[in-house]
Amino acid sequence: MFDTMTMTKVVGALCGALLIFLLGSWAAESIYHTGPKGHGDDHAKQAYVIEVDSGDSPAEEAEAGPSLEELLASADVDKGAKVFGKCKACHKLEDGANATGPHLYGIVGREVDGVAGYNYSGALIAVADTWTPENLDGFFANPRGYAPGTKMSFSGLKKATDRANLIAYLETIGG
Repeated sequence: MFDTMTMTKVVGALCGALLIFLLGSWAAESIYHTGPKGHGDDHAKQAYVIEVDSGDSPAEEAEAGPSLEELLASADVDKGAKVFGKCKACHKLEDGANATGPHLYGIVGREVDGVAGYNYSGALIAVADTWTPENLDGFFANPRGYAPGTKMSFSGLKKATDRANLIAYLETIGG
């Protein structure tokens, strides 16, 4: 079927294609390489540096606002009920009525893994024992940051007033 000359041409073409590929890879690496060039050579120099203020970090700026206690003292339960609209896709308020997430009936002051029949991820148990207003505030702000590995996929409530209103509303449910 194939004679020796045809087979030699096929092997030569494959070797030539491989050589072109390797030379192209070498040329691209030498043109675009930003790491060390060899043993003892200096690392590539950074093209420019962006100066930033080393002043207040975002965490320090957040502390400049009112404390959680002050926010809870002035919290609006009706606004908290509206904020709960973001939660009701996965949580129910009726005692024992679990959905995707555990029910939130009497959550303020309840043990973190206190709902019988709900399979918790274990991430929450590692960070808190009970759902105090402070723990709820931290969890509502950023669930995955507060309890890495949690099953809750909600991105969090960024506004401290929304979190305080929600906590005040939840305190009225089953409390």
